[in-house]
Amino acid sequence: MKLKQITEKDQLKLKEVYFNSIFSIDENTYSKEHKFAWAYQALENSQFEKSLLNGMGSKLIYKNKIIGFATRYPQNRLSLFYVRNNYKRKGFGTIILNSIERDAINSGIKKLRTEASLISYKLLLKNNWEIDSKEKVNIKGLIFERYRMFKNL
Repeated sequence: MKLKQITEKDQLKLKEVYFNSIFSIDENTYSKEHKFAWAYQALENSQFEKSLLNGMGSKLIYKNKIIGFATRYPQNRLSLFYVRNNYKRKGFGTIILNSIERDAINSGIKKLRTEASLISYKLLLKNNWEIDSKEKVNIKGLIFERYRMFKNL
């Protein structure tokens, strides 16, 4: 297992991880329609591309395959954080998150922020992140609940 910095040539593989992660979510948490609306952010939301191209990020490689990644964009915001379905709930997300936090500290960042899904907020809470507020956002006509969270580093 290796943690490496994300490079521009990783884009296609990272999107693959992103789609795999989203479409594997249990439909009791997010409906099929919600998952499609969420996944389309990779194609329609310019912030997604900016986070991949301009953000600082880590990818986790296991058996020569990217199994998860996270990015900071801007530098004080955890903007993308995804793990492939078969590797969820096995500690890999925590490894990636710790790497992102370490990199932020090394960059002089004192506080990270994010908007966490109903999936990722539980992992963030376990890693000493705090909930600032709960919010509802509209994506493609569907309402998503998420948590604004932060961590003092």
